[in-house]
Amino acid sequence: MTAGAGAGSVREILVVLALAVAGLLLAMAAAFTPWYGTAAGSTELEVVEMYAPPPAIGGVAAASDG
Repeated sequence: MTAGAGAGSVREILVVLALAVAGLLLAMAAAFTPWYGTAAGSTELEVVEMYAPPPAIGGVAAASDG
């Protein structure tokens, strides 16, 4: 028993493969392109600003419940 692939089925497979490649390209673009800008007046890229936590009362850090 042999099964032949018609032009319609080959076209459908090519469309599925093209959509898969386009999806992978979009996922790679979303993963690897920088999405953050520069801070005002800064020449270096910054994702977040870092702040030190306020000192604990009495100089001892409170234990967390985590």
